[in-house]
This record gives sequence, structure tokens and C-alpha cells, in this order.
Amino acid sequence: MLPSARSVSRTGPFLSLLLLAACQSYEPLPLGDAPHLIGDPAMLHHDGVDLTAPLDADGFTRLVLQNDPDLLAGRADHDVARAQVLQAGLLPNPQLAGNYGVLLGGPARFDSWSAGFGEDIKSLVTLSAQRAGARLDAQKVDADLLWQEWQTIGKARLLFVDTVEQGEAHRLLLENRALFAARAERSRHALSAGDIDLATATPDLTALGDLDRQIADLDRQMLSRQHDIDALLGLAPDVQLRFVERIDLPPIDPVAIEGGLQSLPERRPDLAALRLGYGSAEEKFRGAILAQFPALVFGGTGGSDTSHVLTFGPQITMDLPIFNRNQGNVAIERATRQKLHDEYGNRLTAALGEVGALLGEQALLQRQIIAVRTAMAEATGVADRADRAFGAGRIDERAYVDLHSVKLAKQQELVALQQQALEQQVAIATLTGAGMPAISLPYAAQQTAGAE
Repeated sequence: MLPSARSVSRTGPFLSLLLLAACQSYEPLPLGDAPHLIGDPAMLHHDGVDLTAPLDADGFTRLVLQNDPDLLAGRADHDVARAQVLQAGLLPNPQLAGNYGVLLGGPARFDSWSAGFGEDIKSLVTLSAQRAGARLDAQKVDADLLWQEWQTIGKARLLFVDTVEQGEAHRLLLENRALFAARAERSRHALSAGDIDLATATPDLTALGDLDRQIADLDRQMLSRQHDIDALLGLAPDVQLRFVERIDLPPIDPVAIEGGLQSLPERRPDLAALRLGYGSAEEKFRGAILAQFPALVFGGTGGSDTSHVLTFGPQITMDLPIFNRNQGNVAIERATRQKLHDEYGNRLTAALGEVGALLGEQALLQRQIIAVRTAMAEATGVADRADRAFGAGRIDERAYVDLHSVKLAKQQELVALQQQALEQQVAIATLTGAGMPAISLPYAAQQTAGAE
């Protein structure tokens, strides 16, 4: 028996209170106006990192992963994606409708009323595709975040390499300057005393000026690297961290890297993210195909007319797919899937090409490093003999300084080549995902099983 209008009016407020109790409440979250730059490195998150000792490459990258403001903000995308998965998995709410007609006049004796309910069948048809697409989108967000973290590790390693190698280059420049400064000072005194002319003193003064210019350029580069490090950690611009004096990055094996290029999609998080994005596009395309099913609401309706005749029966509301058969959304999702398909292929091809080019450049740099080390060993031997000859008075100061400057020049050349080689080593490790575990993609597994 259908409920009377009076019973419905009694239970209505109670049901409304229950629905309101299940709703979320609003809480404001005001924006902060003050910057949050950290002035003391000890205030950073440094789990597993000893800040009282100079930082090595591993310790610095750990520190960056725990404190980089961009990474901290990006990790919030994980919660957003999970919330979207929750929303996509919710069943559509049933619909309720009702009306009440008050009798104002005429031969009838009763008020009329009607009530009905319905459920959107089309939403149920497309629900599975929406859920699967949302889950793949959430996994893509995680893969994108992993790629962002991996690139940040590469950036931190590059900054570490540049800082340490520039420190060594700065030390060599100061050592070279000390030699030329002493000789330039003697040339000035000799010029003032009239023992030499200006043409004789000019090369010494010019050489010292060139060294001062190189030191000033390097000082600016080192300050820029310090500011990059501070920005990466959210530190104030004047904070300076201490690093070890030697690079401790793991070496790369060109043969192993070339052999592992076929498994690159299993280690590169960005390639994994593109594959997940393609899987989500597949599900959205499938959902668009399913959405061609006409909008259908199925339910029941009942009521009483003014003569108190009670009725109840099914109710169906359906779109007639004459003009809109969802062909626009189908075309959009098909084009989106094709775009991601092509983008994945292009990214994979570009990655393989970049790795191959860097491996070739790395081999050339290693040959140049060997050659410079050989030349530096010879220059060191000559400089050692010059020390003994100068001490015995067999050569003058100009010859002594020139021979030592050759040694220092070779040392500077070696430092510059080593810095380039280490930078390329970091780039190769980042591009190949060296050290990254294999990434399991459920969508890829399903595609493989389907192909079999």
C-alpha cells in the first residue's frame, strides 16, 4: 500500500536531517602571506643525513628529496587523484520526484498527490570505464611525480658536480694567481726602478689581469650555483652548504647501458606515465562508445487523484538518439588516444637517440681525459725539475713561473673535462633510469595478456 500524504510529510524532515548529517562541512584554509625561507640548514628535514659533516652526492640528493618545495607541492597531486578515483567510482544517486495538489473547488473531495523514483541506467553502463580511467589517471599522477623526483635527483647531482669541480678549479686559479702575482709585483718594482722597460713588464701584468678576470667569472658562477642549491632546498639566498671535495658518483657502464635500452620503458617513469595516460585514454574512448547508449531513466511512479483512486506503475524516460549520438565525444577521445599513442613513440625514440649521442660524447671525453692526464704527468715532471733548477739558480724566475703555469693549465683543463664527463654521466643516468627499479604497469600487463 502506498504511503499517505501525511506520512510522507512526517518522514520528509527526518530524511533531510539524515542526509545533512552525512554531508561534509566547510572549513576555511587561508593563504599565508609571509615567505617560508629557511635561514639555518639544521631546520631542514634531514632524516638519514648528517648535516654536521660535508655532504656527499647521496646525502645531498636525500636532502633535496625531503625539502624541495616543488616536490612537496607536487605530492599533493596524489591526494587529488585519489579523490577523483573516489568520485568516479560512486554510483549515481536515484532520483525522487513528487507533487501535491490541494483541492480548491469542484465535485471532488480529496487532494491529489503523486510520487516517483528513477535511476539513470546510462550512468551505470559507463561506470566501469569511468572507474578504470580514473584509476589509471591516478597511477599516471604517481608516475609523473616519480619522474619529477627522478629529474630532481639529476638536477641535484649536477649541482653537486658543478659545485665540487668549480671549487677545485677555483683553488687551481688561486694557486696560479699566486705565482703570477709574485712575478707581476717584482716587475712593477723593476719598472719603477728603471731596471726594465714597459714592454718587458706588460706580459706579466696582462697575465695577472687575465687570471683575475677568470677568477671573477668563476666566482659569479659559483654564487649562481649556490643560489640554485638554496632555491632547491627552500633556503635563504645567503645560506651555503658544505660539500666533500671529491666526487663519489657511481660510474656508468656503456655496454650495460646499451644492453638495457630495450627495457627503458620499464624504468623511465615518464614513459610509464605516458603508457598509463594511454591506458586511461583507451578507457575514456571505450566509455564514449558506451555513452552512445541513449539516456535512460527507469523507475516507478504512483499517486492518488481527487477521487482517491490509487495507482502505481513503472516509468521510463529515454532520449531519442536522432541528433546527438555522442559522436562528438567519440571523435575527441579517439583523437586523444591517437595523440598519446604518437607522443609515447616519439618520446621513446628521442630518449634512445639522446642516450646514444651522450654515450658517443662520453667515449670522446674519456679519450681526451686520458690524453690530458698523460700531458699533465709530463708537465708535473718538468715543474718538479724546474723547482730544483730554480733553487740551484740555474733558471730565472720567468722560466720557473712559465713551467709551473703549464702544469697548472693542464690541471685546469683536466678539471674542466672531468666536470663535463660527470655532467654527462648524470644526464645518462637520468635518461636511462639507471638505479630505478622496474615499474609494474597493470594496464600493460592486461594489453600483453590480451595480445596472447
